[in-house]
Formats: sequence, C-alpha cells, structure tokens
Amino acid sequence: MTVQLAKPARNSVPLHLTDRASFDALTGSLDATARRWLSTLKFSGAPDTHALLPAADGSLAAVWAGVRDAQHPWALSALPKALPAGSYHLADPGLALEPGAAALSWELGGYTFDLYKPAARDAARLHLPPTAADRRALIVAAAMASTRDLVNTPAEHLGPAELAEAVRLVAKQHGAKFRQVVGDKLLAENFPAVHAVGRAAARAPRLIELNWGHPKHPKLALVGKGVCFDSGGLDIKGADGMRLMKKDMGGAANVLGLAQMIMALGLPVRLQVLIPAVENAISGNAFRPGDIFKTRAGLHIEIGNTDAEGRVILCDALAYGAEGKPDLIIDLATLTGAARTALGPALPALFCRDLAMARELVDLGLEQRDPMWHMPLWRDYHGLIESDIADIVNTGKGAMAGAITAALFLADFVPARQPWLHLDLFAWNDSPKPGRPIGGEAQTLRTLLTWLERRYRRG
Repeated sequence: MTVQLAKPARNSVPLHLTDRASFDALTGSLDATARRWLSTLKFSGAPDTHALLPAADGSLAAVWAGVRDAQHPWALSALPKALPAGSYHLADPGLALEPGAAALSWELGGYTFDLYKPAARDAARLHLPPTAADRRALIVAAAMASTRDLVNTPAEHLGPAELAEAVRLVAKQHGAKFRQVVGDKLLAENFPAVHAVGRAAARAPRLIELNWGHPKHPKLALVGKGVCFDSGGLDIKGADGMRLMKKDMGGAANVLGLAQMIMALGLPVRLQVLIPAVENAISGNAFRPGDIFKTRAGLHIEIGNTDAEGRVILCDALAYGAEGKPDLIIDLATLTGAARTALGPALPALFCRDLAMARELVDLGLEQRDPMWHMPLWRDYHGLIESDIADIVNTGKGAMAGAITAALFLADFVPARQPWLHLDLFAWNDSPKPGRPIGGEAQTLRTLLTWLERRYRRG
C-alpha cells in the first residue's frame, strides 16, 4: 500500500497543498528564495501540478502540489507516480482536504496492474494520522483496486472457475459462505438460461453465490454479470468488438468489489452475492439464434441474437435472488453498447422503478463524483421485446432504445413490488487520468456504498 496510517518517518518530506485561489495566501509565509523558486517553475497551484523545493544541500526540502478542490476524490492522485520515491506527509501551511480524500486519492494514484509487467518504479508513500475516515477510504481503495485487477486480467487466466475462486477467497476473508453450481448441475438446480449460454465453452458455466451477515438484518442481493469472455457466440463479433471482451465480467467484478466494502465495513445487512459466470463461446453445441429456453422464472426466452447473452444469464440469477424476497436487489452489468452510445463510457445508466430513489442516487453520484444517470424503464417499449412464439425475445425490434429494452427484459424477471436497481456500466477507462489509468474500472461503487450506508444505518 502507498498510504501508511502512522506517524511520518524521520526522512519524510512535507507536502503542502494549494489551489489557485489560495496560492498567494498559503505561500505568503515562505521565504523570498522559496517564492522565487516557485515563480521560476511557473507553479501557481493548478490542479495536478507540483513543484519540488530543494534544500541548501541539494536534498528535497518540501513539495507544493495543486489540487482542484478539497472534496475532490482524485485530489492527490497525480502525485504517487510523479514524485521521487520516498515518504511524504501533509504539512502546514496547506489546503485541508475532506476527511478520507487524501488516503483514497493517493492510494488509487499509486495503482498499477502489474501481474505481467512490473511497475517502472515504486510509488511514493504518504503518511497520514490514523482516522476512521482514512481507514474507510483505504478499504474502499483496496476494493476498487481488486475490481480493476479482475477486469484487467485476460480471459486466458480468468475464466468462470477463476472468477469463482476470487469470490471464494473474498468469502473466506470475511467469514462468508460460498457455493457454486457448475456445469450440468445448473440444469438440475434450475438455472437453465445460465447453462444454455455457457454450455459451448470448454470451461464450464456456473452460478456463484456468497452469503454473509446476521439473519435478522435486511437482505441485500447483489447480482453481477460474469461473462468472462464474449465472442458473440454464433452471432460472432468482429475483431474490434471482441478486443475488450475480457471486461464483459465487469459487472461481476464491481459487485464483488462492493461486497468487499460492505463486509469490511460491517454494514448491517444480510448479503447475498450472485454471479452467473460463463464464457460465450462457439462450438457444435452453442446456443443458436431462434432457440427457445425456459428460464428459472418459468418464462420462455426466444434468442434473437446470441451476442445479447448477458441479459439471458442475468434473468436466472435475478429470479433466484428475488425468491428470497430481499429488501433490495442491485444488479451491475456491462450490458449494452446502446448505453455507451447514449451516455458515454464514464456515465453508467441507472434503471429504477422508484423515481425518488433514482433521483437520490443521481444526486449523490454527482456529489461523490462517482456518477450515474437515470434512464427510463419505458413500458411502451416492451412490445419491442415481445415474441410471437415465446414470452420474450432477448433483442429488440431494431437498433433504437437498446439499453431500455435490455432493462425491460430484466424487469420481467424481478417482481413488480421488489425494490431493484439495474446499472448498465462500462467498467473501463479508455483514456488515462490521475488515479484512473487505462483499463478496468470500479464505477458507481463509492456512490452505492454511501447510499447503502445511509439506507441501512439510519436511526
């Protein structure tokens, strides 16, 4: 870890924070030589910039760093890989950050996916006084890093079995119960849709389950799409469309990251995590366009396109989760390109039957700078996914409203009065920013965690 909750080491370098508005006031007490040096470097407190102040003997005496504002979750993320390796601590004078912001932004700024290629250098370390806010921030950062690692791992090394093992290790860490239903046992235990999508792969499909918490607490079900690689099936994707499909289990990775936060922080819920894990492959027994399958809920699905497989596996998991009559179901999935076309990669689409709940989540996401945007479950579009020979078809009639019809498909498997959130996310950064390198990303987790803490810790 790049953040240490402890007293600074003897050789720790003081780190002064400022923004443009506070720059003159905060640097006014510096001696003339230091002020002249900052002027020479043209440092004025601009966000994500810094200036090194030398001591008389040539060593590093201090650092001044510019931040956007005191609440920004990535306030210090540009520093861990930019500063000389060593130890640093926040010093006065300097802009005070919101509790937890320094720990979160520094820890994520030091993140590198180094499973195959070692980091070019060690990240700088930040010493902070141990506080409850900083401990929480480090729990969140660790879970976000784990989420990124899972999404970044190629499908060769992260198939359904390896994803199940990741869940098992998290369960063991937190004293949770773990089970999985594998291969043809999916048919025996009534998960036929999961089996249909995953049966063509050499690596067996499975339904992964984790349970944790006190039986008297309200039940929270988290469901994550776990397509470990998506070829598109018989409706095969083109090369460009397939290139990033190792990330099609991004919903599962994000669900597991959120579960880690919930358990580590001891949220008073009875947690159930459900991950249908498959590889959408091509072989002689692959499911076909035009096939019809009976699902766990009893509805018959017609397959309009084998590349719309995520909603097919999710329907069994959602139906299973709803059987326990939870207080709330949340599903996360890299479900549709239509959501990305509408909202782009950084803005996950939120679908929710409760408009007040949706508004609360959108507002909180803006506040947390971990956004989502409410999209309508527009029932008038349900006709676009109605089949002449089955109850429902997994693709709409045409290209329009694709994210909405996918959400409406899932809604058919969640009872009307069951509180439910569906998040269609990208789980990927396609351009680098401080603390957010290109690659897998944890999206909406900080917002969901804060919202769940408020929901279950009120009163």
